[in-house]
Amino acid sequence: MQPSTLAGVIAILFYTSSLVFQARLLRARVQDAGTHRTVFVLGVLAVLAHALSAGGVIHNEAGYHFGIVEISTLICAAISLLVLISNLRKPLGILLVGLFPLAIVAILAALLIRSSYPPRALEPGLAGHVLLSILAYSLFTIAALQAGFLAFQNHQLRHHHAASVIRRFPPLQDMEAFLFELLWVAQGLLTLGIVAGFVFVEDMWAQGLPHKTVFSLLAWGVFSVLLWGRHQLGWRGTTAIRFTLSGFGLLILGFYGSKFVLEYILA
Repeated sequence: MQPSTLAGVIAILFYTSSLVFQARLLRARVQDAGTHRTVFVLGVLAVLAHALSAGGVIHNEAGYHFGIVEISTLICAAISLLVLISNLRKPLGILLVGLFPLAIVAILAALLIRSSYPPRALEPGLAGHVLLSILAYSLFTIAALQAGFLAFQNHQLRHHHAASVIRRFPPLQDMEAFLFELLWVAQGLLTLGIVAGFVFVEDMWAQGLPHKTVFSLLAWGVFSVLLWGRHQLGWRGTTAIRFTLSGFGLLILGFYGSKFVLEYILA
């Protein structure tokens, strides 16, 4: 068994174990600090193994493979780590329920599906652009998940459906405040990533990147309007959710849409 495969299997086992304990927390009437620590430790072990698996899938003697499945598993590892770290400061365990299964699917896809995207060398400037982009996409993904849970929570409360799972959510104001914290940081990283792309990516038009760039700029504009509206007009609630999901949709369409065309249509 290859090291990346072994690491992937170990990551799946740890992710699954962490999910089991997180499910116990959601069902429990009284929150147990010991179970919280178990979820965190198992999650960190899963992320470490996931990162090793992603590294083995992406890098080999020929260079770095940045196909859809390879970059997806790396982004999922980054998202998982960021949520676990954030969970130390705010009770965000509910996000893990949606995130860890996604990470498991990403690992399986990366191990079972081999991309035809050609490997390439990674110079320092380009590496910075890739790293900033991955962090920005990861944070925006967390923000989109947060917006989804916020929409569900808002809907339940408006219709007076105080389901038991809703009682496990943090207060609505805390959920919303964390959403905008994520958006501010992610927007800063996206801005730096776009600037780095224009500076360090050569022959952008010949590489089939215009669509990704256009959609990234459109998403940047959507998030800029949202953050301006929050700061100047106090936007919140449904408006914040719609803007967040719309901007995230543009990012996904630009990133995965362009990669799908390059790998499976123009290849």
